[in-house]
Amino acid sequence: MAERGTDWLRRTWDKAAPRYDRDIAWVERALLADGREWVCGQASGEVLEVAVGTGRNLPLYPPDVRLTGIDLSPSMLDLARSRAASLGREATLTEADAQSLPFPDGSFDTVVCTLGLCGVPDERAAIAEMHRVLRADGRLLLLDHVGSDRWFVLAVQRLAEKLTVWQLGDYLTRRPLPLLSAAGFAVERAERSKAGIVERLAARKAA
Repeated sequence: MAERGTDWLRRTWDKAAPRYDRDIAWVERALLADGREWVCGQASGEVLEVAVGTGRNLPLYPPDVRLTGIDLSPSMLDLARSRAASLGREATLTEADAQSLPFPDGSFDTVVCTLGLCGVPDERAAIAEMHRVLRADGRLLLLDHVGSDRWFVLAVQRLAEKLTVWQLGDYLTRRPLPLLSAAGFAVERAERSKAGIVERLAARKAA
């Protein structure tokens, strides 16, 4: 539906931005454990964070990375810029669509995305763009909630997804892992937790 496209998502996340940190905090405590640290701690070199949001990952990166972040929501980016300033973290934060990244081929050593692919209308297009902007042998690091490998949990997710997609464009049953090989990535590490609904992935672009 047109009203559930990119412009709708931008307006929706702009509206959600002021309360996002408060709303997501309990989810992170319940589900993510050290997931953000696991992802960001492996980043190196020129780093692109896709769907940087309010910048919750900013304090977790190694100090020597050169960080660029994109997000669809200007209001989210305003909060991320304030967070970066308070941390003394240099970062280039730009409004952009994950499905069409405004960077040349092979621009980054690492691409990071945490809790972002679940909200992109076309996750295959976003993964293809992440592959394109990575340099040969570059790494993709992902953390997201995904469709569980337990049928009874997946059934509940499918019911809940009808509401979350309508409210936020947030999909609960996606599985990025099978899409990575198709996009040209070699998966190095895949871990699931919390009844199979949280997944963290490390993959590499072929040299």
